[in-house]
Amino acid sequence: MIHSPVLVINRCYAPIHITSAKRAFSLLYRGMAKALNERLEPFDFHAWCTLPVPKGGPCIGLVRGSIRIPRVILLTSYDQQPHRLVRFSRIRVLARDRYTCQYCGKTFPRRELNLDHVIPRRYGGTTTWDNVVCCCKACNRKKGGRTPEEAGMELIRVPRAPGLFPLAHLLPQPELSDEWRFFLPVGEQWRDRRDVGARASAG
Repeated sequence: MIHSPVLVINRCYAPIHITSAKRAFSLLYRGMAKALNERLEPFDFHAWCTLPVPKGGPCIGLVRGSIRIPRVILLTSYDQQPHRLVRFSRIRVLARDRYTCQYCGKTFPRRELNLDHVIPRRYGGTTTWDNVVCCCKACNRKKGGRTPEEAGMELIRVPRAPGLFPLAHLLPQPELSDEWRFFLPVGEQWRDRRDVGARASAG
C-alpha cells in the first residue's frame, strides 16, 4: 500500500505528477501539501489522521490505528506547470504502446518485448520517441536491421512522444479513483479543472 499511486496537483488544481503514497505522506507531514478527500476538501496531516478509513479503502497501519491513503494531494506553495517533455525510457515506450507489438498488434508480457528502431541506427535512425516502438521478439527478428518497407512490414500506429501522464491512461478504468477523474481526461468522467478549483475555493 505504501507504494500506491497518488496524484499530485498544484495550487491551480492542475495535475503535475504521480507519486507514491510514501512520498505523499512525507509531503503532508512536512506541511508542503494537503490531502483531498472524495469531496475534494483539503486536509493537513493532523486533520487527515483523524478521518475514518472508508470500508475497504486503502490505508496503512499505525501504532494508534490506521490512516487512509489519499488519492490526491494538493501542493500548498507550487503553482507552476512542469516541463511537458516526458523523459525517454524503455518502460515508458512499452507503456505508451500498451505492451503491444507495433507490427503484429499482439500484446505480450514485458519480458517478451524488445524496442525497435523504425529507421535503423545504421541508416541514421535516432533513439527518440518518434523512432522507437514496442516490438515482439519474432517481429524484431523478422525486421532485423531493415526499415519496415524493406522488411515488408507495416506499423499499426505512428510513434510519437506521450502526453504529461503517459501511464495514467493505462490504469484499468475500474481502478481509476473518482478523485483522479476530476483532473485527468479519462472518458466521460472528465471535468473542467477550473470548476473543481472554484468548488474547492468556495468550500
